[in-house]
Parts: sequence; C-alpha cells; structure tokens
Amino acid sequence: MSSVPAGSVTGSRSNLISGVIREVRPKQWMKNVLVFAAPVAAGVFDNRTTILHSVFAFICFCAAASATYLLNDIADVSSDRRHPTKRNRPIAAGVVPIPLAGVLAAVLLIGGLGGAFLIDWHFGATIIAYLVLTTLYTLWLKHIPILDIVAVAAGFVLRAIGGATATSVPISEWFFIVTSFGALFMVAGKRAGESSELGADAASVRPVLAAYTPSFLAYLRAVFSGGALIAYCLWAFASADAKDDGYFLFQLSIVPFAIAILRYALLLDGGKGSEPENLVVSDRTLLAAGAAWVIIYACATYAS
Repeated sequence: MSSVPAGSVTGSRSNLISGVIREVRPKQWMKNVLVFAAPVAAGVFDNRTTILHSVFAFICFCAAASATYLLNDIADVSSDRRHPTKRNRPIAAGVVPIPLAGVLAAVLLIGGLGGAFLIDWHFGATIIAYLVLTTLYTLWLKHIPILDIVAVAAGFVLRAIGGATATSVPISEWFFIVTSFGALFMVAGKRAGESSELGADAASVRPVLAAYTPSFLAYLRAVFSGGALIAYCLWAFASADAKDDGYFLFQLSIVPFAIAILRYALLLDGGKGSEPENLVVSDRTLLAAGAAWVIIYACATYAS
C-alpha cells in the first residue's frame, strides 16, 4: 500500500497555511488605519474607551475586508489566472481550494459584522454599507468607468466614517471632504499605475482600463489632489481660528501635508501607483512627510 511521505504532508499543510495568510491580505490592513483618523482628528484619542473602541473597530474592519478579498478572488479566479502577477494569488494558483476560501470568508464576515454591532449599531451599519459597496463593486461597479474609481474611494471613506461611528465622534465637513478627495486621488493613481504596468494587456485583464486614457487619468489626479490640498488648507485655518489663541501649528501642518501630496503625485507620474499600500511604506520622503504631519497635527490638537 502506497503512502504519502510525512514531509510532503507537512509541506502541503505549510503551503496551505501560508496561502490562506496571503489571501486575507494582511498588507491591506494598513488601509484600515483610517478608522483611527476621526477620533484622532477630533482630539479625543486620549480617552481609554475611545482607544479600545477604535482598536476593536480596526479588527472588525480587517475581518470584513479580508472576507471581501476572499470573495473577490473567488469571483475573479478566471481573470486573475490571465494576470501577470495576480495569477500567483493562492486561489488562482490552486494553493487554497475555493470551498475552503468560501468557508473562511463566511467566518470572517460573521465575526467582523457581529463584533461591529457589539461596539455600536451605527458602526455595524457602516460595516454593512462597506460590504454592500464591495459586493456591488465585485459584481458590477468595477466594470463601469468612473464609478469603479468612486466605489473604491468610497471604501476608504467608509473606513474613516466607521472610526467616527465606533467612537461616537461627529464627522467634520472638512474631514469628510479631505478624506474623499484624498481617496479619489489615490485610486485614480492606482488605475494609472495598473494601466502602465499591464501595458497592451490592460484591457484584457481589467476591461475598464480601456476607457481611461493617460491624459484623462492625469486630469483626474490633478483635480483630486488639488481638491485635497485646498480643502486641507481651509480645514487647517478653520481649526486654528476655532482655538482661542489661533494656534499656528494647524497652519504649519499644511507644509508636510502638501509635500506628501506632491511627492505621491510625482511617484504616480512614474507609473508606481498600482499598489498604494506598498508605495506609501516604501518611499522615505513620503514616510518622513507623513511623520512630520502626524507630529505637528498631534501637537496642535493635544498639546494646545
């Protein structure tokens, strides 16, 4: 009677575990840091309850987002196998069986959604809105020019709204506008990066890219980055005026914010925006500008 070598079994199990970890996209969880944005910006992140709710909200969004990644990869398995890099995804490569991916997606979905409602029903509703949006994107919106960009950007905005609903923080109009324009800018850059990376195969791998010309994507990046910069400047001056002493650090925070936007725009112009989560953490200038902005804004909000 033939038997399978113990080393082969162990190797297969190890490949499956690493494949599952890759499928839930831990690198993408960085996007969920946006749930901390609203309570931090509101100046209430020095409260223990707020911190705990924010952390739990982050975990819930990670679970829900990972579920959508799994479902999206199940739905896109055929097109992913034709993509130069996505064909290496564990589901497309056959490392993670589709039935197992479906079960894991259901578990993460139930856990993330259930935990969200335990925090606050408003946050639970935000998670549901996010799940509805991602489902519509997978089934329909990703095939429609402009709406595909808006849908992905809305996912970022819902993360920020989720942080506000989980901690009962009112959402500032300026916060909402800056977040929206910033998300649109990043997603427009992502489409430009994908188009540049895929070249002649862009339309066959992601059909919606056929509708976007380089000049149009450059126009979108200019509009969205300009909107983010102008909105942040107005927000910074409004925040300073709201302080009794007209705190100048809010205005000073405009400098690193503008440097970060312009540096990111330069990188996008070089065709490097297809994976924003990797781009943000790999560029030293972006990291330095981001760190400077965080320090200055934190001092303006919490030390004044």
